[in-house]
Amino acid sequence: MADTATVRIPTPLRTLTGGQDEVKAAGGTVGELIENLEKSYPGIRDRLLDEKGVRRFVNIFVGDEDIRFLDGLKTPVKGGDQVAIVPAIAGG
Repeated sequence: MADTATVRIPTPLRTLTGGQDEVKAAGGTVGELIENLEKSYPGIRDRLLDEKGVRRFVNIFVGDEDIRFLDGLKTPVKGGDQVAIVPAIAGG
């Protein structure tokens, strides 16, 4: 199995992770990492992804980089990386 990355879980999704604000997950890409998160925390994939990819109001960062400006779900993840799930703040 690939090395694990640390995934920061935002408050609204912690109900799926038993209240944990950080979890470990493996995957060579962000997409694989999300699939592995889904195995441990059923339901999390649907909160992050829709049929087009990452949901509009969800940002995912590997390190300090938004994956939308990298390779999206194909963005590589290395062991030890910090992956942050950040709900976008909608306002107006």
